[in-house]
Amino acid sequence: MKFGLHFPQAEIPHDFSVIRDFIQAGEAQGYHHLNVPDHVIQTREPKPKDDFPAAARYTTEFPHHEPMTLLAFAAGITSKIILKSAVLILPQRQAVLVAKQAAELDILSNGRLQLGVGIGWNDPEYVALDMDFKNRARRFEEQIEVCRLLWTNDHLTYEGAWHKIEDSGLATMPIQRPIPVWIGAFQSAAIARAARLGDGWQSQLPVPDEKAAKIYADFRQAVKDAGRAPDQVAIETSIFSTQNDPEAWRQTIQAWKDCGVTHIVFRPQGTFDEIQSATQEFSIVMKDFI
Repeated sequence: MKFGLHFPQAEIPHDFSVIRDFIQAGEAQGYHHLNVPDHVIQTREPKPKDDFPAAARYTTEFPHHEPMTLLAFAAGITSKIILKSAVLILPQRQAVLVAKQAAELDILSNGRLQLGVGIGWNDPEYVALDMDFKNRARRFEEQIEVCRLLWTNDHLTYEGAWHKIEDSGLATMPIQRPIPVWIGAFQSAAIARAARLGDGWQSQLPVPDEKAAKIYADFRQAVKDAGRAPDQVAIETSIFSTQNDPEAWRQTIQAWKDCGVTHIVFRPQGTFDEIQSATQEFSIVMKDFI
């Protein structure tokens, strides 16, 4: 099992030295990867969604660093930890530009990038970025195809519903060809998409119970039905520091492992001092499962 560390966007002080020390400490503590979430702009008032209770936190009171820039910074101050956007809201961006940025990040990190992507839920961001919120799911699939083609072909001619490329290519090309693409998904249609297209599924089920085990088993079957090897598509879920109990963490890790999870990302919460303490404590626990 592999363990990642969530970058606490809203809680970490806006000081480059603190950000540097947090990321380097995570690498030194043995975390396999660093997950950096994405929100370009946030509203003044919360816009809660029935299917995403945490949406109330995504206001300007909970600031977010820009993930691709932050990952480039992380690439320059680390040497081993995998760097992952988790997740970049792909349809509110131009796919060709994202492919270029990802290729550059892969070079700067010496092949340590994983591009986590999703379709998002926050329509004000789409409005501000002049992108269509309504067609985001259909456009998302084409975007992934375009990115992978650009990462694996020196020159490309392509015409889809939203993209047209005429005998062109990225220069420079990434080290990984293609860069691994993880898909964040909550709804059934998005989960099915992750089974068809993702190198990994960024999941977020609440508890490791029989229902979760069934969902993961169904996901593995969907991967197989898509003509892919089920064990080649990874599954990640989260453990939050709110328990703050190492023995509870051990039990939860084992339960998720029994459900078929391959990756766990630790999401520290609280004051920054509490985050640092919990991150260190969890790194000790996770070593029993590596």
